[in-house]
Amino acid sequence: MRLSASAAARIEHESLEIAIFVLESADMSPCQSCHAGCCRAYAVPISGADIVRIQNRFELSFWEFVYRWADPQGEIALNHAPQFFFSDEPQTPYVVCLKQVESEYFPESSKCRFLMESPPDEEHPLGVARCGIHPDRPGTCRAYPTKLDDAAELAIIDEVAESGRPCADDIYKLCPRQWEPADFDPVTTIQDLVVVQYEMTYFHKLALIWNQNPQSWLVFPQFLELVYKKRVIKSEVAESHRSDHNILPFPVQGIAPNSSAKAA
Repeated sequence: MRLSASAAARIEHESLEIAIFVLESADMSPCQSCHAGCCRAYAVPISGADIVRIQNRFELSFWEFVYRWADPQGEIALNHAPQFFFSDEPQTPYVVCLKQVESEYFPESSKCRFLMESPPDEEHPLGVARCGIHPDRPGTCRAYPTKLDDAAELAIIDEVAESGRPCADDIYKLCPRQWEPADFDPVTTIQDLVVVQYEMTYFHKLALIWNQNPQSWLVFPQFLELVYKKRVIKSEVAESHRSDHNILPFPVQGIAPNSSAKAA
């Protein structure tokens, strides 16, 4: 599915701003001149809040960037993202993630559909890549490779593996060096992690309710739309929204999906 002209223009503008920032920045973080192996190797879990933000910011439909990844072993969720079940595949747990597409310059390898690639050259044999929606990137991307400590007061830097996949393909190699505390802003890093934790906790609550009565993947976008539209209410109606099923409504059984919708 091709992007609308306005969405493509927005992403191109964001990418230009990021490129200018990179050129002007004196800090050499591990992301500088990187081919973005993390954006290629991993299925990136996203929350409902990520979906709503990206839809609104870039005028994209759910189906243009969201995918469900089967996760029977919990290797994608990793105690971070919730697993959802759907009536069309009732025995399979899925994690809601960013869609991946084939790389333009490295055939038979995959990448995040928002990753902007440059062709490989002598200095950068794997090319240089940047996130096309960096200011609005999902919380999982924003947190990588850190996590909150148990008290939610400190950011803990995880050690990054050499490669994100067991294969020997260099395109899936990760950061060129390990991250250091100096690579992170001590204020915004904690703020980002707190928001990520909150939104994923909320998304877990949605999963618990959805999984009581799983419906088709095709109506999942409508479920999210109904839920997130009700996250801000006036004080005089707050008392009537104490029940989870009032706050988190299910779509009506048998809702016909949009004719352009496609299941993962």
